[in-house]
Amino acid sequence: MSDHRDRGPNGRAQNQRPRDRYGRPLPHGEPGVPRIPDEAVFSPVEGLDEAQRLLDEGYAFHAHEVLEAVWKAADGAERELWRGLAQVAVGLTHAQRGNTTGAVRLLRRGAERVAEYGPGAPHGVDAMGVAEYGRAVARRIEAGDTEGIDPPRVRLTRS
Repeated sequence: MSDHRDRGPNGRAQNQRPRDRYGRPLPHGEPGVPRIPDEAVFSPVEGLDEAQRLLDEGYAFHAHEVLEAVWKAADGAERELWRGLAQVAVGLTHAQRGNTTGAVRLLRRGAERVAEYGPGAPHGVDAMGVAEYGRAVARRIEAGDTEGIDPPRVRLTRS
C-alpha cells in the first residue's frame, strides 16, 4: 500500500493543499490564500505586526500560524504568552468556520494563558485586552451572537 500524503521538503507528512482564508484545505489546483511557511521565523515584534495585519484583514488562521512560529521559537518565560495568543487566534478561526464549541474552548484557554502575564506583558502585548476580548467573544458565541466577529477586532499590543 502506498502513502499518498503530501510531503514537505524534509520528507515529513505535510498538507500541501491550498487553503481558503479560514485555513480550510481546498482541492489541489484550486487557488488559495498564500500560507505562512512552516519554516518561517519571526521576531516577537515582527510576529505581532504581521499577526495584527492578518487579524485586521480577517485571516485569523494565518495570524495563528505566525503566532505559533513565534511560540515555537520563544524560550522560557514567554512561551506560554505566545501559546495563548496563538490559541486566541485559532479560537477566532473556529468562530469564523462556525465551530462554536471549539471557538469557545480555545478563546477561553488562550485568554487565561495570556491574562497570566498581566498589564506588564513583554513586547507591548496588551495581555489584559486580548484576554478580555477572547472572553467577550466566547460569551457572545455562547449567547448565539456571532454578528461582527469577522474580521476580529482585537488589538494585540498596547498603543
